[in-house]
Amino acid sequence: MTKINNKKWTRIMMAGVFYCLLTSVSCLFSSCVDNDDDVPMSRYSAEKMTAAQFLSENEDRVGSFVNILQRSGYYAMLSTYGTYTVFAPNNEAIDKYLASNNYKTIEDIPDAVCDTLARTHIIKTKAWFTTEKSEGTLSMNMAETDITLSINTDAENNNAVVHYANKVARMVEFDDSVSNGVVHIVNNIIPRTSQMLPDVIALDPSVTLFTQALFLTGMADSLMAYEDKTYPEWGADKASQDSAYQWVNMLDCRAEGADPIQWVQKRYFKYTALVEPDSIYRLHGINNIEDLIAYTKKVYDAVYPGDAGKYDEDFKSRKNPLNRFISYHLLDRKIPYDQFIMFSKEAFSHWDTSLSDPEEFYETMCPGALMRFSYPNEKLYINRKGLKNNAEVEGVRVLRPSDSGSAMQDCPNGIYHYLDGILAYTTEVRDVVLNCRIRFDSTVLSPDFQNSERILWDVQRLRGYRLDFIKNWKVMGEKAVIGLHGDSWTWQHYKSNGVTVSGIFDLTIKLPPVPSGTYELRTGYTANPLRGVVQFYLNNVPCGIPADLRIGGRDPSIGFMDDQTGDTNEAKNANKAIDKAMHNRGYMKAMDIYWQMGDKANVLRSKENNLRYILTTQYFDENETYYLRCRQVLKDPTCYWSFDYLELCPKSVYGSPEGEDTH
Repeated sequence: MTKINNKKWTRIMMAGVFYCLLTSVSCLFSSCVDNDDDVPMSRYSAEKMTAAQFLSENEDRVGSFVNILQRSGYYAMLSTYGTYTVFAPNNEAIDKYLASNNYKTIEDIPDAVCDTLARTHIIKTKAWFTTEKSEGTLSMNMAETDITLSINTDAENNNAVVHYANKVARMVEFDDSVSNGVVHIVNNIIPRTSQMLPDVIALDPSVTLFTQALFLTGMADSLMAYEDKTYPEWGADKASQDSAYQWVNMLDCRAEGADPIQWVQKRYFKYTALVEPDSIYRLHGINNIEDLIAYTKKVYDAVYPGDAGKYDEDFKSRKNPLNRFISYHLLDRKIPYDQFIMFSKEAFSHWDTSLSDPEEFYETMCPGALMRFSYPNEKLYINRKGLKNNAEVEGVRVLRPSDSGSAMQDCPNGIYHYLDGILAYTTEVRDVVLNCRIRFDSTVLSPDFQNSERILWDVQRLRGYRLDFIKNWKVMGEKAVIGLHGDSWTWQHYKSNGVTVSGIFDLTIKLPPVPSGTYELRTGYTANPLRGVVQFYLNNVPCGIPADLRIGGRDPSIGFMDDQTGDTNEAKNANKAIDKAMHNRGYMKAMDIYWQMGDKANVLRSKENNLRYILTTQYFDENETYYLRCRQVLKDPTCYWSFDYLELCPKSVYGSPEGEDTH
């Protein structure tokens, strides 16, 4: 008879009950497209029809597209179980496509082109309704390119909202729910390009000056990569990785046959460019490349006085002012307009905007220069400081796709966005805007997390990554697995997502740069009996004793106590005393700006297992590179670390006379 490890069995049972309860709650808030009661009503009689059946029933409008689907073999796929978003070009759209490409009939279209046409108009992973997302980029289509939605108003039809796919394909009918997804009918073929980001930018006649500087500095060459051809196909190693991820299987209480993890099949290099149109430069007296060079020299000589005058003639030097200016406009990941701060629309509704603007920080391609994104009043800003309309520093606004003209801004390896002002890493940005608590969500600490498809609203599933192909992360250890947690508002995590690090791991993360100064470095996590014990190091110097991530906040070694309610001085002072006592032990409560589920009563600060662990307090030099090493010290491969976020809090904040806020 096999001997049972009672302690381990108890841990498994506790976690299993927890996950089953969590799944039950999640089911109350989620829906399946097979249930017609749970999806938007169809404009026609689409109930109980598959996407293929719906299209065939409407051949008078989309018969030509049905023909293309049948020729390419995708009609049969849309007749089966699955989850699809179909953008079906109407017959007039197909006629225009045939005429513009000198095809007399659909039969004249080459097989390969027909196949690409079909795949361009189908998203296989999710049913996207306009009620869920009216503007922003959707999941990757079957042609492995993105589809971006934008909106406008129809002046001739009582200013009704008009939806577009990739700016030119107007949805003349939309949100027709079918048993295996949703169908939108469009009046144009959705355009796609095989050109890389610098060449797509160069085609835009409204951004000629930025384009000239992009190529002059050589930064265009840094934006040409796409697919990582060294990334190996999954073979026997997949079984090994599945085995390493065994703790998910032990806790699995989902339907039999569901995959516990989705491994990244391909690795991509992608980029984002933030671009000033020529009209913005002209407003600031910049009319040619010489004017722009003079402007950047004035700005960056002030930020880097030690480099002033040394690199002015070498535009490809990373210390040249124009090079710094352009590279500060570039990110090494593709970020659609609606995903700079949080990936999902639902997550925004869990943020207390009366206390703080939703925000995120990114390392740019300008060495040592950080960028702050915030979202006050449903507008996206860069390097803004303030709350809502009360801005100490206004920042630069990023324009929505619908405010950005008709130019195609999306391509396979990137996207670019227009700005309404000049973006630069000025002394004001360094000394004022970034003089704040800098909180990095774990999911932005490697571009590979954002350049691969995300898992949506599934608390049970992770996106798994090969250990040797995560930029800025070095992962070693027995049965180590890195998984990006699916966005789920049922999860007790900041922004409803996070990174799971499992196994007997030894992980080193390159930290993003921050302006020089003394900072308190912290990590946010959720405690749980399965989490394990982790020793942290900064540049290989141990950060105190190992952190036991298994124990909850009410343990005497942490000292969590519930906040006293009320707006009295007595309650405020009592809560400050609790915070101070926890801080003296090396811990903090979570923030009070984000909550789990749909109720402020579930604010993360009130959760005893949502904690911040203080790693170290020391001086950080913006010219140095820092590495955070995280080593699981328990010899149990089923343990894991639920990594939520990192904070670098400057002394001006944590040591201020008023004390650090709770946001």
